[in-house]
Amino acid sequence: MTGSPSPLIARAWLAVGLLWPAALLNYLDRQMLATVRESVMRDIPSIETAERFGYVMATFMWVYAFLSPVGGVVGDRFDRRRVIALSLLVWSAVTWATGRAETYTELLWLRGLMGVSEAFYIPAALALIADFHPGRTRARAVGLHQTGIYAGMALGGVGGYIAQAGSWRDGFQLFGLIGVLYAAILFFALPGPERADGERRPTAGVGSTLGALWGSLSFLLLVAYFTLPAIAGWGIRNWLPTYLGDTFGLKEGPAGLSATGYVTIAQFGGALFGGWAADEWHARTPRGKIFTSAIGTSLCAAALVGLAFADSIALAILFMLIWGLGWGVFDANNMPILCQITRPEHRATGYGFMNLVSISVGAGATVVMGRMRDSGVSLALAFNVSAAIALLGALLVLFVRPRRID
Repeated sequence: MTGSPSPLIARAWLAVGLLWPAALLNYLDRQMLATVRESVMRDIPSIETAERFGYVMATFMWVYAFLSPVGGVVGDRFDRRRVIALSLLVWSAVTWATGRAETYTELLWLRGLMGVSEAFYIPAALALIADFHPGRTRARAVGLHQTGIYAGMALGGVGGYIAQAGSWRDGFQLFGLIGVLYAAILFFALPGPERADGERRPTAGVGSTLGALWGSLSFLLLVAYFTLPAIAGWGIRNWLPTYLGDTFGLKEGPAGLSATGYVTIAQFGGALFGGWAADEWHARTPRGKIFTSAIGTSLCAAALVGLAFADSIALAILFMLIWGLGWGVFDANNMPILCQITRPEHRATGYGFMNLVSISVGAGATVVMGRMRDSGVSLALAFNVSAAIALLGALLVLFVRPRRID
């Protein structure tokens, strides 16, 4: 690195700090709809069934998934700062408009538009953080950014209380406006596109990027690993409030906040600890981040089984905390592991493809869970199956072979 290291270090952490509120809004805006399901279905009768509500949730996921590689390509080839700010601006405007939807069809279109706009944020943001943190702070920095996502998930549960106090629409219009204002701040305040070492970020053609990614066995294994635990992850995000309400008789507000609050508390700790532990373990072996992540995924699998058999809300809370801890460890290390097997100019695209596969499968699982509930099948069965799938992912990631790139 050239020049004084202190300004570069400060700039690297400034980027993470400015992206944290954007990450919060990214997940708050998408999660809030799941926590106000009953209010939305009462207000928009054309939704009719839980399965159709599942399609509303899945529409966002499918569009978001299929456009994530496009978002990755854009993030690798253009100024990531501009990509991030514009993405935040558009999805916030869509969030505001969601609060004015009157029909099932309008809601489907708006969730699709949200998927378009949000697809450009995560690949560019995580790749930018990886550029600024090439050393032993990478997993820590990614983990800190992911806590913004968890905060957004937790605040999504507030939507249930806003719905009880007035209308479910109020929360969407409030947070949509906040996002539009913050996008303007981010556009001017986020550090520029140059790398933290003062050098221009390299770029690569789309063809060479695709060849480098899909010609790598380690990348294929990482895509599978990213996907398998995510089946359970999307199920928890979209149906845990409903599961708690059905199983323990909780009302919409307490069920929504419980489903997001306890999990989020543990995810904070898991992401921060998982980032620190992975960076420290990596200093001893290049496979340190892989081992740390596999342990986190195994904790998620154990928690899912526990949730399926919990016979009290106290036990359910315990397993939600274990789930959150494991997920935080898993989540903090996906981009750092990707950075061990891909060059900087391929990373946003690589993460975009990881999103494509994992979220597409997760969207299908979301619809299946809605169909199960309509048919009277307990969601506990889905949790048990998801646990076995997550364990398979923990095994696969152990075969990823890191390379010395940075």
